[in-house]
Amino acid sequence: MTLQGGFERLWNGCHRDVCCWVLLLACYLSDALAVRPKMPGHTYLNSIRIDGDISLGGLFPVHARGNDGKACGELKKEKGIHRLEAMLFALDRINNDNELLPNITLGARILDTCSRDTHALEQSLTFVQALIEKDSTDVKCLSGGPPIITKPERVVGVIGASASSVSIMVANILRLFKIPQVSYASTAPELSDNTRYDFFSRVVPPDTYQAQAMVDIVKAMGWNYVSTVASEGNYGESGVDAFIQKSREEGDLCISQSVKIPREPRAGEFDKIIRRLSENPNARVVIIFANEDDIRRLLQAAKKANQTGHFIWVGSDSWGSKISPILNQEEMAEGAVTILPKRQSIKGFDRYFISRTLENNRRNIWFAEFWENNFQCKLSRHAVKKGSGIKKCTNHERIGKDSSYEQEGKVQFVIDAVYAMAHALHNMHKDLCPGKVGLCPQMETINGTLLLKYIRNVNFTGIAGTPVVFNVNGDAPGRYEIYQYQMTNNTTEYKIIGHWTDQLYLNVNKMQWPGGEQEVPSSICSQPCLPGQRKKIVKGIPCCWHCENCDGYQYQADTYSCKMCRFDLRPNENHTGCVPIPIVKLEWSSPWAVFPVLIAVLGIMATLFVVATFVRYNDTPIVKASGRELSYVLLTGIFLCYATTFLMISAPDVFVCSLRRIFLGLGMSISYAALLTKTNRIYRIFEQGKMSVSAPRFISPASQLVITFSLISVQLLGVCIWFGIDPSQAIIDYEDQRTANPEMARGVLKCDISDLSLICLLGYSMLLMVTCTVYAIKTRGVPETFNEAKPIGFTMYTTCIVWLAFIPIFFGTSQSREKMYIQTTTLTISVSLSASVSLGMLYIPKIYVVLFHPEQNVSKRKRSLKAVVTAATMSNKFNPKGGLRPNGEAKSELCESLETQDCVERGDPCEGL
Repeated sequence: MTLQGGFERLWNGCHRDVCCWVLLLACYLSDALAVRPKMPGHTYLNSIRIDGDISLGGLFPVHARGNDGKACGELKKEKGIHRLEAMLFALDRINNDNELLPNITLGARILDTCSRDTHALEQSLTFVQALIEKDSTDVKCLSGGPPIITKPERVVGVIGASASSVSIMVANILRLFKIPQVSYASTAPELSDNTRYDFFSRVVPPDTYQAQAMVDIVKAMGWNYVSTVASEGNYGESGVDAFIQKSREEGDLCISQSVKIPREPRAGEFDKIIRRLSENPNARVVIIFANEDDIRRLLQAAKKANQTGHFIWVGSDSWGSKISPILNQEEMAEGAVTILPKRQSIKGFDRYFISRTLENNRRNIWFAEFWENNFQCKLSRHAVKKGSGIKKCTNHERIGKDSSYEQEGKVQFVIDAVYAMAHALHNMHKDLCPGKVGLCPQMETINGTLLLKYIRNVNFTGIAGTPVVFNVNGDAPGRYEIYQYQMTNNTTEYKIIGHWTDQLYLNVNKMQWPGGEQEVPSSICSQPCLPGQRKKIVKGIPCCWHCENCDGYQYQADTYSCKMCRFDLRPNENHTGCVPIPIVKLEWSSPWAVFPVLIAVLGIMATLFVVATFVRYNDTPIVKASGRELSYVLLTGIFLCYATTFLMISAPDVFVCSLRRIFLGLGMSISYAALLTKTNRIYRIFEQGKMSVSAPRFISPASQLVITFSLISVQLLGVCIWFGIDPSQAIIDYEDQRTANPEMARGVLKCDISDLSLICLLGYSMLLMVTCTVYAIKTRGVPETFNEAKPIGFTMYTTCIVWLAFIPIFFGTSQSREKMYIQTTTLTISVSLSASVSLGMLYIPKIYVVLFHPEQNVSKRKRSLKAVVTAATMSNKFNPKGGLRPNGEAKSELCESLETQDCVERGDPCEGL
């Protein structure tokens, strides 16, 4: 990789403020680092070099951060030397292992970061020297030849760093040159960003895992409303922030109170904290990220407030399995759940480290400094000052014997990091150099991107017996042991109740609760809603809600919403789903149908009786005088009016609906067409008599039938057009009986005839009725001796009253739940009453005479033509036109004409007009 290309990659891959500084520093130091001479003992300044076929880098905080402008400060024995020696210990084991990287020796280049990110960045440039191509074409020696530049060994991967801030800074430059990095202690969540730190991996879990473990514990116990307590500072505040962040990501977990303990708490501060935690008694669980002293004082305040057994504490690793925080207040800690990272002391390293001496550990250039610091002595006699109390080292001191020793907690992870790199190289060697011993040409220059792939795919058992693996972000799985503080038979102890390794394993049966509670203590904000209720979340507190009923036609679609049932469905009893709406129609047994059917049956029987009587006495004078042809037409219309009732009550289908369209208006059209023809004939006859003695046209029986059927045909034509535009069909109307109470909702099976269509269907019949009524009014002055003029008038008046009553009842009930029943009953009764009025007023009197007074059913003596004409023109005697001619002449002409055309030809009496 050229320097220019590498810097372009760095500029695109890191923060600009960091990268500007890195670029300037790299340009400044690249020349010096490339030609720096090798010092005796294979050491560089602030570095250890161990030769090998493949070299690994190492970054350790051997010294603390310096003061007063110094880069490095005092030696860090545990975090520096212990961890550094752990890497050397791991290298020794790997190089002596005939199974892992056989005939391949791992070397190292180990640097001191001095616990400072900028210093670590400067030192880490050592790792990229071999990758920077130095252009020396313009440089010549005094002899005129090219300069001889010692090219440093290439580092294929880096172990470290310790602090997250150092790892972040170093990762920015190592990713530029595609050098994989495996940290043993950096836990910052930021380093999990695989887009910014793609070459960074770690064998320790990030801080988010502890918070995630605690969130998982809380959710596993069914708690969703908790409080948090944090000691002021990075540990407590970061821990609580991570817990809150994880709880938000998980959802259904809310914070009641979030309390911070000041660094210097005032008197009564912990009492105040307990009062705040007690404000919401439903939030019994308290998450604690606090130091030991704060935990102890918090429990004391809870005891003072008489809250024994109320709070359920969930403590972080700062509480763990320690006795000091709960000493003398064990009853307050009963039931507390705590977690502790799973780690193990490595016995082999203990034996290795306590055996280190100045003689056998010369490779560690800082070991002499450690020796002096550890044994409080000086190696040089000149460094020993009189009266200082510091002795000269004898070289016979022994670690663990002449000084205290306790293995540092991250030793296990340093060893695992080195082994992860070794296993990745081993797997790469098997793939690139199959069957070959030692390095092959394919691994002389190791591709960092390919090596990273092998690192991310390693899966082996670590030094402590736990598996070492990485996820897609290069993080190791979190491993925690879960404890509960329990009291059994007056004895108290921490018992392991589970563990957490990326997911929770919890043995609830081993858990105990304060006061001997058998059930898991509740820590929830709101009780679960009943079936058919939705949760209405309290604003800003997703774990608190009000329960609202899904009412009306709504059903519970999910936990948080109600939805309307489909138009043909209604909610079930508890509103958790939808069921079909029952279908109803007008039944024959319904009271709404019985009365109309009774009227129709009686009407049909009466009509058939009249028809039978007319047929039986067809040739009698009264039957003849009534106009037999139109009478039978009118009786047919009356019969159809009654029969329509049965069509209106029958179960709707395509056939029945078609018949309804045809016959609902047809019966009335036939009736009123016949009546209109009769009244029109009478009107024209007597109107003609006012002006002339000649008979009007089209008054013969045949003409009357033609006129009648012409009027009827208009109704049939309209129905045919309706069929063509909108074919008949039966529908289910779910709006007719869609009541406020879904239990009462019904779907109505009916014909597809709207109110507007019904008006159009009956409109023509109404027009005939109104026209007939007008003629009836105009002929009201006809003498009583002239048949049917006045009865027809009374029939039409009564019919109009019936239909005027029908209209408000029919349309006024359009919003009623009983609309179908009321409108159908009203319509059928109105049609039947119309038919009954015509039947009663026009035919019953005639039937009465025919059956009970046969003596009146005889032909009367013909009145003189002159008398007829006189009666016909009586109302017009004062008419100017009539006065122009002698009365006798006009009357004689009219009588002669009528007698010739009607009375004489048919043999009927003249009053049959």
